[in-house]
Amino acid sequence: MEGKDGAQPAVVNPRCFFDVSIGGEMEGRIVIELYASVVPKTAENFRALCTGEKGVGPTTGVPLHFKGSTFHRVIKGFMIQGGDISAGDGTGGESIYGRNFDDENFELKHERKGMLSMANAGPNTNGSQFFITTTRTPHLDGKHVVFGKVIKGMGVVRAVEHLQTGEADRPTVDIVIEDCGELLEGAEDGSVNFFKDGDLYPDWPNDLDDKPNEVSWWIQVVESAKSFGNDNFKKQDYKMALRKYRKALRYLDVCWEKEEIDEGESLLEKSALLRKTKSIILTNSSACKLKLGDFKGALLDADFAIREKEGHAKAYFRQGQAHIALNDIDAAVESFKHALDLEPNDAGIKRELAAAKKKIGEIKSARHFLGCFNLRQNLTTILKTSSDDCNSACSLALQNLIFADRGFTFWFFLKSPLLICRFNWENGMGDPELFWVKVIEEKSALNILSRNNFFW
Repeated sequence: MEGKDGAQPAVVNPRCFFDVSIGGEMEGRIVIELYASVVPKTAENFRALCTGEKGVGPTTGVPLHFKGSTFHRVIKGFMIQGGDISAGDGTGGESIYGRNFDDENFELKHERKGMLSMANAGPNTNGSQFFITTTRTPHLDGKHVVFGKVIKGMGVVRAVEHLQTGEADRPTVDIVIEDCGELLEGAEDGSVNFFKDGDLYPDWPNDLDDKPNEVSWWIQVVESAKSFGNDNFKKQDYKMALRKYRKALRYLDVCWEKEEIDEGESLLEKSALLRKTKSIILTNSSACKLKLGDFKGALLDADFAIREKEGHAKAYFRQGQAHIALNDIDAAVESFKHALDLEPNDAGIKRELAAAKKKIGEIKSARHFLGCFNLRQNLTTILKTSSDDCNSACSLALQNLIFADRGFTFWFFLKSPLLICRFNWENGMGDPELFWVKVIEEKSALNILSRNNFFW
């Protein structure tokens, strides 16, 4: 069909999308523009694989559809690769034209991050596999056909890029294209309100269509994201709350880049406001990680929160809770003391500090009870003690102590509540045997300590 004056109408580059999950949790949307005006055949192959409109492939016998396939190869600082719709490991795939089709042209270059290019096994072996660059890769020019670019969702690409990988650069968790398709011309790209929760700003600042210069606008978005995080925390949806706090931090980082300062507000006032806000968000993030069992991450966030605003009592409180979870009781006491100095009437801080001090006292009592100098003599004493007192002392002490006795050194190892200890005292004054029995959640094991040997 010809346009006015017999000219061919301009080719409109189609847009497609991937909705990606990481480890079973939805991560976000990647929006891609296909260069149909330069490589129409290659672009059409990818577009049709996004919609699934071509049915089942005659060669592989699987649907010609990216939906449900994975990103099977990830190399940090290089690219993420997917599109193996048949084997899922980089050995399969099929195009809409047959198993393979020829290289269309090499006009487009791997000149920036976010370029979409065909993976291949050599010249003219294009199928369904593709990769997205995370940096410039000019060494691939002339070898792989570039046919599109990421226009939204580069943050999702980065999240995939930084995942841990194992053999053959395969991610240790599944990265699945949960849904995919084509976006009609003029339609919204779906990057806003992706989780259907009323959040009107995209997860990543780079995905904004319009980026205002006013610092106040960015702070407003930060507060909005933080509020969504708080709401999800109250609902005990800690993963979503953590996602919102991370989003708030990303938008907060942009504030530092803005030269504009609101009228009547000094640079120092602006800096203090941003640092205080960051400290609050990091403290909330620490609380989420404590709930999710990421104790090291919780401690790190609390540490950073304190650096941003030293007099933040709740940050010290979260730091103390993280130390408790990591069994560093002495450090926890110091954190709770700092928090109490700042908030002397806070009942929660007082309660945690008292509990930590009590635990230190119990550990000291257990150490004294068991002793560390003549193990055989002390075991004899222990075995003559009532079982309740013995078990109570051991359950505290065995988490913390390393015992040595002359010619041998051995460890009491406890993963409460996985292990229980049982003392068997036989034959009067005979040498004691210490039995450890793993009884919950893991494989059973019997560990015998005799006079000169420790069997595991």
